[in-house]
Amino acid sequence: MKNLPIAILKRFFGYDSFKENQEKIIESLLSGKDAFVLMPTGSGKSICYQIPAMIRSGVGIVISPLIALMEDQVKGLRQNGVRAEYLNSTLDLKTANKVQRRVASGNVDILYVAPERLLTENFQHFLKNIQIGLFAIDEAHCVSQWGHDFRPEYLRINEVTRQFSNVPRVALTATADSVTHKDILEKLDLQKAEHFVSSFDRPNIRYHVQVKHSDKNQLLSFIERSHPGESGIVYVRTRKRTETIASWLHEKGVSALPYHAGLDTEVRFDNQKRFLENDVDVMVATIAFGLGIDKPDVRFVAHLDLPASMEAYYQETGRAGRNGQPADAWMVYSLSDVVAMNKLFELTPGNEEFKWIQRKKLNALLGYCELIECRRKMLLAYFGETYQGDCQACDNCLHPVKAWDGTVAAQKALSCVYRTGERFGAEYLIDVLLGRETERILKFGHHRVSTFGIGNELDRLEWKSVFRQLLSAGYLKADLNSYGGLRLSDKSHPVLRKKQKMLFRKDPFPKVKPRVRAIKRVKSETVKVMETEGDKELFEKLRSLRTTIAQKHGLPPYVIFHDRTLHELVSYLPKSLDEMHGIHGIGEAKRENYGQQFLEVILEHVKTDGTKDGVGSDSKITEEFQSHDNSQAMGSRKNYFTF
Repeated sequence: MKNLPIAILKRFFGYDSFKENQEKIIESLLSGKDAFVLMPTGSGKSICYQIPAMIRSGVGIVISPLIALMEDQVKGLRQNGVRAEYLNSTLDLKTANKVQRRVASGNVDILYVAPERLLTENFQHFLKNIQIGLFAIDEAHCVSQWGHDFRPEYLRINEVTRQFSNVPRVALTATADSVTHKDILEKLDLQKAEHFVSSFDRPNIRYHVQVKHSDKNQLLSFIERSHPGESGIVYVRTRKRTETIASWLHEKGVSALPYHAGLDTEVRFDNQKRFLENDVDVMVATIAFGLGIDKPDVRFVAHLDLPASMEAYYQETGRAGRNGQPADAWMVYSLSDVVAMNKLFELTPGNEEFKWIQRKKLNALLGYCELIECRRKMLLAYFGETYQGDCQACDNCLHPVKAWDGTVAAQKALSCVYRTGERFGAEYLIDVLLGRETERILKFGHHRVSTFGIGNELDRLEWKSVFRQLLSAGYLKADLNSYGGLRLSDKSHPVLRKKQKMLFRKDPFPKVKPRVRAIKRVKSETVKVMETEGDKELFEKLRSLRTTIAQKHGLPPYVIFHDRTLHELVSYLPKSLDEMHGIHGIGEAKRENYGQQFLEVILEHVKTDGTKDGVGSDSKITEEFQSHDNSQAMGSRKNYFTF
C-alpha cells in the first residue's frame, strides 16, 4: 500500500514524482486524518485528494463552487481512466439520478458537487446510504468573510460533514492570509487537522507594475513586444470595459473576446470554449472569468484595473504559466484606481471590522504597487514566507527605480488640499499648484490662496504621482460625499508640521512603442528547446493532431496533452508505445487511447526528416515499468488497480 500512490500517479496521471507536500497529504488522508492544505494555483492540489479517493473504500465527495471547474476536472479525470462524475445544476433530473445510481453501485471513485447540492435534504439522505471515502472542500477560502471570494453556502458545509465523523476531511485553498487561514479552520472545525503549507513562490512568473497613463496603448505595446500570438487574460473592473477593450484589441490585430457575468450564457460559454481551445488568444474579463480555469499555456495575465487585494492579485496572476514555462504578471494602476477602490470598500456592506480588514488588504496591495524593492520578496512576505536576496525577475530588480526626497512637495500638496477646503480632486489641485487660472479656480477664488502657483518645479504627471503616493500611503483619503475629493488624514499632520520626511518613488514614464521585437526570455527547466526546423515542424504536426482529437471529443487541447508532453515527444522521439512510457503526462489510459496516433505522426516525420533517427531508443524513458501484482496489497480496495 505504501507504494500504491506513486504507482497510481504514474499509471493514471503520467507523472514520475510528487510535488512538494503532495505525498505527505495523501498519506495523511489515507490514514484517516483531517488536513488543511494551502498550496498555490498550479501546484497540484487536486491530486492530493484525487489519489486518496481512488484508493480508499467508498467515493470521494469533492465540494466545489465552480461548475466550470468540476466539469473540466471530471473530463480530464475520465481521459486519464479515472471513474469520476459530477452533480450540479447543469444536469437534468434523469441524468442526475443516473449519476447517483452509479455512485451507489460503487462504480464512481470521485464525485464533484456544488455546495448548494450538498445542503439539500435529498442529497444528505443519499450520502447516508453510500460509503464515503473522504470529503474534499476545494476553494476553502470561500468559507471566510475575510477571504476574497466569500460564499455564504460554505458556512453550512460543516453541518453536513460532521454527520460523518469517521470520514477524513481536507480543506484546500490557493490563497489565504493568516486571518483567513484561522477563519477557515474555525468555520470548518479543522483545528486538529494536519497543516500543509507549500511555498508560494512561482519562479517562472515575472512581475511588472506600471503607472497607468494610456492603458490600452500600454497593454497593446506589452502584448506585441512580449507575447504576440500567445494566450493571455486581461482583467478589468467593469463589464462594459471588457467589451470595449476586447473590441479595441481586435481592431488592432490581437484576437480577443470579452467575458463577464452579464453576457448571454451561450455567448459566454462559447467565448470561454474558444479561449480554452486556442481559437482566440486573449480573454478580456472581469473576475467572473478564471476561477477554475485550468489552462496551462496562458503566457500572461494583465490587470488594467487594480484587483481587490493581494490574495486576489496572487490568485489571478497564478493563472499564467501553470505549465512551468516563463510567464508575465503585468499591471497598470493610477490615482483614479486608488480613489475608486477606496470608495468601493466604503460602500461595501459589512460591519466596521470587516471594512477595516478590506482596507488593510487594499493598503497592502497599494504598498506592493508603490514598492521600490524586489516585488517577489514583498509578495511572499505577505503570505508569511521569506525570500532571500532579490529575484531578478521583477521590474524593480531588472530596472531599479530611484527614490527622491518629496518632503517639500508633500507639504505643498497637503497644504493645497487644506487651503481649498478638502473637497476637490487631484486634477483641480494640480491646476492650483501649477497656477492655472481656469474658470473653476477663478469661480472659487482659489487663485488667491497661498498655494496657487507654488508647484511649478514639477509637471502634471509628477504631481499626479505625488498625490497617488500620498493617497496610497494613507496621508490623504477620498471623500465619499464629494465625488472623489481628497481630504487630510491623521497621518497628514506630522508632514505639514515638518516633523516627517517623505520619500517618493520616481515614476518612469516610458514612451509606448508597439510592435517591438519580442524580448529575450529566461528559459525554464521545463522548456524543451526546439533545436532544428525539423523539431518545430514535428511539434506543429503533433499540436495539429492534438487539436483534431480535442475537437472530436469536445475537449480543450490541454486535456488531451499539455505542451510539455508534446515537447518531450519531439525531444525523445519514441519508436513504440512502450517507449512512450515515462513521457510527462502520458498515463496508461492516454497511451492506449491516443498513443498510436501520435506515434504514427512521429515515425512518419522521422522517416522523412531523418535528423534524429535512433534518438528515442537511447532515452531514459524506455525503462520498463516496474509493475507488480497488487491484488493482495489491495485487499478490498478498488478492483481496477491491476498493474
